[in-house]
Amino acid sequence: MQTETYLGGSECATDAETSAKVLELQLKELEQQIEALGTDAPLDERLRLTLDMCYSMLQANMGQEAWDLARKTLDQAVGDELWLRAVEACDVMFQTEATEAVKALAHGIWLGVTFPVDPELSVAMLQHLIDDSPDRSDGAGVAAATACYLVDLRAVGKQRDELMFFSNQLLGQVARRHSQVEEQEIFDFWVQQLELDDPEKFLPRLAQVLDIMTGGRWWFDRDELRSRIPA
Repeated sequence: MQTETYLGGSECATDAETSAKVLELQLKELEQQIEALGTDAPLDERLRLTLDMCYSMLQANMGQEAWDLARKTLDQAVGDELWLRAVEACDVMFQTEATEAVKALAHGIWLGVTFPVDPELSVAMLQHLIDDSPDRSDGAGVAAATACYLVDLRAVGKQRDELMFFSNQLLGQVARRHSQVEEQEIFDFWVQQLELDDPEKFLPRLAQVLDIMTGGRWWFDRDELRSRIPA
């Protein structure tokens, strides 16, 4: 028995060591790919590889390094109107669980809702908020309703079908957590009561939630960014 336990521990240690080496190789390879990019390479490609590095850093428990690199990437992405990369940078920062992780999440949600990025990423950011919200929080309902709204607005084809099912499931889960809602009729009443069927009502409430999450201290000028919204 002692031998088996010892061997098991050795195997676990070996697996961890192997995993660490794989991540180290991944980081080196990505760094080399970034260095190999010419000066004329699109910034989007450079940031894509940089964010791949950030996600590898998260796996390697290099939270501070991932935060620092993602924070710099956010500024570059916003400056070049690469909204998808900007949201991904916020996702990385949130996943570091650093002191300002919630603030980073708020920025990512705002960008993901304001600009026409991949709805799957926008929904993922809203899900982070839902998962981190207390059971009785109206903010979770607002986030879930926003997810449904964005999918309806942006997604098409198979992605639309899959994301619509997922976002509706999210809203149903929030209803159960919030008010123990189980039946369809009660669910419909709950949605109407919380005004989750009217974007003109729940989107301003989401904006209030995000402002609270940032403490009113934003990393960029939202009014200036709104002026860049595509027609």
